Amino acid sequence: MTAKRVPRWQADLSLALVALIWGATFVVIKGVLSEVSALYFLTLRFSLASACLLLLFWRPLTGNSRSQVGRGLRGGMIAGVFLWLGYVLQTFGLKYTTAGKSGFLTGFYIALVPLLSAAVYRRWPLLRELAGVAIATAGMVLLTLPGPASALRVNLGDLLTLGCAAAFAIHILILSYYSRQELFQAVAFGQILCAALLSALSLAFEPPQIRWSANVLSALAITAVLATAVAFAVQTWGQKYTSPTRTALIFSLEPVFALATAVVVGREPLTTTALLGGGLILVGILTVELKPAAAPGRQPVT
Repeated sequence: MTAKRVPRWQADLSLALVALIWGATFVVIKGVLSEVSALYFLTLRFSLASACLLLLFWRPLTGNSRSQVGRGLRGGMIAGVFLWLGYVLQTFGLKYTTAGKSGFLTGFYIALVPLLSAAVYRRWPLLRELAGVAIATAGMVLLTLPGPASALRVNLGDLLTLGCAAAFAIHILILSYYSRQELFQAVAFGQILCAALLSALSLAFEPPQIRWSANVLSALAITAVLATAVAFAVQTWGQKYTSPTRTALIFSLEPVFALATAVVVGREPLTTTALLGGGLILVGILTVELKPAAAPGRQPVT
């Protein structure tokens, strides 16, 4: 399916909005996991988000041919496996490593995307994109790297979190492919439905525990509707018109927005290192966004 072209800046801006939503809701998720088990929270979150997407995309899902919708759902399901795997590996990795190292290691998906993209498509990203990724990755290191002593020790949690970074990188590549080829509404719904089903099946390994409260209900509403249904629908649409490398680069804004939220809402201190790290991430993005586009006729496959 050939997508109707839109200005790339609109797609990039939509992905920046997704990063803002995810970064701003990090505090919400962190605060509620003491009242609900992780896998049960993911099951409720993805299930509610699936219902929201089904309502949101009811017309395109029922108004197009079965084969067209089926192809999109299959593509979404494939992407959903890696999306779910990334969330689970990150969650269990946090049991054995610190939050700082988790954020640092998860951020490696930014660097993995262009490498995997080059291996799959047999073409390297544009030089300015590689430069932007390198600068943003350096910023991510400064923003999330834990103390030197703990950084040298590698434990089970670190390995699980590295697997999470690989899963998220693969998810971005798969989503980029299917969002361009198939009905994006079906792809978006398929990936969240798949994550919901896998989360529900995984409850066999972690019995659900929850203490219902206004805090839990509000967290579910915010994360399921805003940070899942809306965010992943927007991401799937945005990746129709921009590259996986640019997507990963823009998503490096997530820890910047998370830090800003923590400072404003959680009253956490703002350090010079954090400011420098956030500044490098912005410089990396601007390195890509403010340069002239590729010459006419050249379409980078990244």
